[in-house]
Amino acid sequence: MNKPLDKNEMDFEITFYEGLLEKKPAFVEALAALGDLYTKRGDYEKGLKIDLKLAHLKPHDPIILYNLACSYSLLNRIDAAFETIQKAVDCGYDNFPFLEKDKDLHNLREDNRFQQFMASIRGKPFKGEAKA
Repeated sequence: MNKPLDKNEMDFEITFYEGLLEKKPAFVEALAALGDLYTKRGDYEKGLKIDLKLAHLKPHDPIILYNLACSYSLLNRIDAAFETIQKAVDCGYDNFPFLEKDKDLHNLREDNRFQQFMASIRGKPFKGEAKA
């Protein structure tokens, strides 16, 4: 298992990917790596900008959409996070156990719409539903 990068290693990699993207701005793999590094460093706005660019380049990629939903959630943009996670699932995202524990989606998981959405995916009634 890879050990987490320290700040100097992370800064080095960020500089590397930023340089690559100056020459090839649509390099999807470099964008994805840079977005991940920004998020790990806590630069959520920069991570969101990268995720939006990726979603523009690959609008139906479920992993890219999932990561975009995470960025929105980290910035507490719950409406956008909810819409984007629905789109990710519609496009094929299906790692629901991870989705239910990913710390990046903590803010989104607090929303009743998300809880209802997950209940519908599991085929179970939403536990917050009013009973007749």
